[in-house]
Amino acid sequence: MADLTEIDALRASLRGAHTAAAALGEVAARIDAPASHADVADADLDDLQRLSLANAVAAQALRGLVEGMLKRRGKTAAASVDLGNAGVEE
Repeated sequence: MADLTEIDALRASLRGAHTAAAALGEVAARIDAPASHADVADADLDDLQRLSLANAVAAQALRGLVEGMLKRRGKTAAASVDLGNAGVEE
């Protein structure tokens, strides 16, 4: 039987990660604006500092929850990051 508390935690964690990513995306849109040769505003750097941390914390919390769920089910998460490029695709 499914653990409803665990499922609720997963949903909340997903919402948190999605919200943090969306907020970071809003700042990215301002920085990627057509005037790409302009300097980045101090306020945008402050927002990036705050939101990138929030994004990292939310993503790590989601990852930890998923890994815990997989362990309880007797499955192990396969490494999905190519260490050669730290998972960044160009």
